[in-house]
This record gives sequence, structure tokens and C-alpha cells, in this order.
Amino acid sequence: MNATTRLPCALLLASALVACGTTSAPRPTASAPMIEPQRVTEHRGTDDLLTAGLGLEGLRAMAPPAFADAANPTSAELRRRAIWNNWRGIADLSPTGAYGQAYGSVAGVPGREYSALAKVPGATQPHRVLVQVPDAFDAARRCVVVAASSGSRGVYGAIAVAGPWALPKGCAVAYTDKGAGTDYFDLDTQQAAREDGTLATLDDGGLAFAPDAPVGASGVAVKHAHSRDNPEADWGRHVKQAAEFALSALDQAFPQAAPFRFDNTRIIAVGISNGGGAVLRASEEEGGWLDAVVAGEPNILAVDAPGARSLYDYTTEAALLMPCALLHLPAESLPQPPLRAQVEPLWAARCATLKAAGLVEGDTTPAQAESAYRQLRDNGWTDAALTAGALSVGFDLWRAVAVTYASAYGRYGVGEHPCGFAFSAQNADFSARAASDAERAAWWADGSGIPPGAGVGIVDTKLAPPDFTLPGLQCLRALNDGDNEDARRVQTGIAETAAGFPRTRRPVVVIHGLDDGLVPPAFSSAPYVEQARIANPDLRYWQVRNAQHFDGFLALPAYGARYVPLLPYVYAALDQVDAVLDGTRVLPANALIDARPRGAGNVEASQLAIPR
Repeated sequence: MNATTRLPCALLLASALVACGTTSAPRPTASAPMIEPQRVTEHRGTDDLLTAGLGLEGLRAMAPPAFADAANPTSAELRRRAIWNNWRGIADLSPTGAYGQAYGSVAGVPGREYSALAKVPGATQPHRVLVQVPDAFDAARRCVVVAASSGSRGVYGAIAVAGPWALPKGCAVAYTDKGAGTDYFDLDTQQAAREDGTLATLDDGGLAFAPDAPVGASGVAVKHAHSRDNPEADWGRHVKQAAEFALSALDQAFPQAAPFRFDNTRIIAVGISNGGGAVLRASEEEGGWLDAVVAGEPNILAVDAPGARSLYDYTTEAALLMPCALLHLPAESLPQPPLRAQVEPLWAARCATLKAAGLVEGDTTPAQAESAYRQLRDNGWTDAALTAGALSVGFDLWRAVAVTYASAYGRYGVGEHPCGFAFSAQNADFSARAASDAERAAWWADGSGIPPGAGVGIVDTKLAPPDFTLPGLQCLRALNDGDNEDARRVQTGIAETAAGFPRTRRPVVVIHGLDDGLVPPAFSSAPYVEQARIANPDLRYWQVRNAQHFDGFLALPAYGARYVPLLPYVYAALDQVDAVLDGTRVLPANALIDARPRGAGNVEASQLAIPR
């Protein structure tokens, strides 16, 4: 069953700030005016909140849930497919991963979803907010878990992070795409997704993203890249607004128990990766509204802290140097894919072009690889991070992140990228073409928020032999440390994302895998923790041996054999901070966790060595 109710579209934004929180500040009693739900859907019977009725076997299926009409999927079909994609992108659902056995849950949870498009003050484009309210919501123990999507994912991007822990316990879950997400806009047809995921034209109105684009522009606009809002600067406010929206939704869901307020409802924030950074930024928001935070592998920038580096800094460095540097590591040390024999010629070619550009030293490929490797090591990269980073090299993830984030940090619009990059549907030879009806209809459900993917690719106007992507990468790197107008513009945007101090004392657990090759802890969580502890002594840090960034890639046998999943530690930390808030246990201790990978067997709870 999937019944839908449309409500008046009232984007009433909270405009007044409550008093600055301190260690003794009272919690705010209200957060009105609030964003009202625009849409309510019911999910029971063959549908549910947690897996859209797919269950574990459906989530494991290699093919996504099909659309009856590929060019015109229904909102229910799009939701099911978005949930399938986001579960698979975040969790290890492989049979040897033991999800739902050693940890986690995919039990069906009936209930309702409340959703809306919201804007933080000053933004030009909305972010999506969605609240899942289980039928078994415990009104006597009012609980909301607010979660921010990882990466640039859509509004269901944190469903595997928050839903399995919160929904079976009778807590509501509030999600935000934090101003990024999968609301792609087709510039050729002037079409994009509405609040329910279905397509409409710009003239129809009600779009979740409508860019300011030149007349006649072609290709695809992406909200994270082209909103002109630098959404990362507002991640904390996105999270708080999602929590406010949850209280409004609960007032509608349970009018007999209303009002739901920050002072009578427990609010726990959780996220991983960019979502982890977002919930840490939420702890800076004023008012003492937040009870506890769990942040996994957070992308967080602690300025003036030893070792701290921005995501853009180390991403552009890795994009240039890492393909060459990996040749210095023993071939058998790198997990597969990518297959060393297939990529080694490309990596050797990168070494040669770096040498020609004066970026590495040496007259042979091994010497050039060692030069690139030494630069990365001198700048804080560990061998463990480099080894796990091979995956990001193989999937061209460094370039994808750098292209999108340069545009976002500089607040550039369509056609304004300082290095000439754009996005479009593409032919096999990477030339731009118009998107098909079926591709366009699936973007909202299938996209990750950062091309390439879902039929949208990167258009690189600087492609040139012999190392085709190198000119564009050099341009992107120059934005990080250059001194021209565009570089200063991007650097200003990066500075806007810097973390501040937590406003009040509250239980906070930061969890990070020591083998993380995408957001290395040495650049992110470690310097942040040292700085944030000054303001909040109740912050705890769990460092996990043999854990990298992507649980979803543990379904690849070579990765699953050598790395442990991070989600079990997120769920365990939620258990523990919840018990602290109940007064039934003390804060967990800091921990260096000696986790053991599964090898050729299955994940077992005892291998994870979760702190108790």
C-alpha cells in the first residue's frame, strides 16, 4: 500500500535564532515557525519504510527494481529504486557480509513518510527533507534520529545509516540531502524532478532544482555543482532544519500527543562521510537542541589544527599524483579491482607526464613513482590510505569530486566552471549528446549526486593527449593554491566550510577507519577531535583498524577479505549514546579498535571487537 496525501505547500522557514547555547543552557521549547509537510505517503503491507518491501533478498538483487514504463515511472517506483540504490551504495549486503545477522536489520517497518522542499535562510535552492514515522512510534519516549546523506546522495542517502537502528526502536528518522542530491536538471528539455521524484518542466513549476542557466544552454545541471549556494557551508543548518521539520511532521502524525518540541523530544544526529561532517557541524548550531551525535568517517575541516587539510586540497593532490605513486607499492599489496595489469600502463603514462610537467623527479618510471609517493607521504598520506585510495583512482573518483566541488565552492552557475568542465549524457566516445527519456526519468532514483553515473558524464573541454585528463586536473589543482580571481573564489568557498566549536556539552562519538583512502583521518577527524575536545570534553574517538571508506565495496571479494565494515560501529555508538542519555551507562571510552577482517569466511560479530 502506498497512499499519498498532498498538503498545502507552505515553506515557512525558521527565521529567528534562539539564545546561544552553553553547558547550562536550557533546551529550546519550540522551533516555530516550522516547515510544514507538503506530501504524506503510507507504506504498509507489500511496502515498508526501511526497504520499500524489497527485504534483504530484493536489496541484494543485481538488477534494480524495474519501472513498468521506463520513460514514465511512478513516484512509488522511483522511491523503491532510490532506496535500493542507496542501500547498495552504503552497506555491505553480500552473503559473506552478514548484514542482518552479525549487525543491522532489514525487518519490515510499516509507517508514513512526510516530505517537503525547504530552504535555509539565504539559500537560492531548496534541500529535501523527509521524515519516516513508524506506526510503532513510541510517543511516550519521543525520539528523532536526524541523518544527513553521505557524499552528494539524494534524500534517502542515509537510510542504511539511521533507519536500521532507529525505526525498529520506535524512533522517527529525519533525512536531509543537505543541499546536494540527485535533482539533475536537463537543460535541453528544461525538465527536472518534482518533490515526488517524477519529472516536470520548468514552466510547470514545483521543481526541486531550477538553475539560473543561460538561454540555450545544453547538457545537465547538477544541484551540488550549480546551485550557487556552496551547500557545504550550511550543512549544520540543513541538519537542524531537518530536525525542526521532524517535529512538525510528528505534530501532524500524532496530534493527540502534540506539541513535539526540542525540550520534550530526544534528538540524536548521525551520519557518515559528508553526512558525518554535517552532523558535527550541526553541533555548532545555537540553542542546545541536540542531545547526541554519532559521526562516521567525517569529512570535516578543522582550521589551524595540525595536519588538517581540506577535502579539495587532498583530493586534487591525489587526482594528480596517486596513479603514479601507486606503482611504488608492491603489486600484491593493492586490492582488486582495479586490476594492476590493466591499469599499470595508464599509471606509468601519468608518471611520464608528471615528469614532463616538472611535478615529479626521475628518469625512469620507478623513480618517478617513488617521487610521487614521497610527496604524498610527506604531505600526510599513509600507506594504508594510499592502498585503499587505489579504488578511487580506478573509478576516477578523485576527478569527479574535484570537478563538482570546485564549482560548488566558487558558487559557479551553469557554463561558468573555471576549468571548463560541464555535465552531459554521453556517447561511447564521451562526446556529449541529449539524454533519452528513460535516462532522464531515472536520474532522481539512480544518481549519486556527483557524475559520472546514471547516464550523466563529465565533459572535459581540456582533454588532450598523451595524458588526456591531466590538463583539466592541473587546472583544478591550481584553484587550490593559485592566486588568480578564480582560485581566490574557490578558496573563499572552502574557508566557508571550516568547522567551529560545539556549542554545548553532549555525548559525541566520532568513528573512523584507519585505512580510509578517501577521507583520511589524519586530515579530517583526528585534527577535529583534538580541537573540538576543548569545547566538549564529552567527545569520544573510535579508530578502527582495517576499515576503509566504502562499506558498499566490501561486496567485492578482494575488499571484503581485507577490510571490516564501519556501519556496525555506527550502530554500536548509537546504542551507547542512547543509553548515556537514558542514564543507564557512562560515556564510552576512546578506543583504538583492533578489528579483524573476514578473510575468506563470513563476518562474525566477534571479529569486529566493538567497544562495550
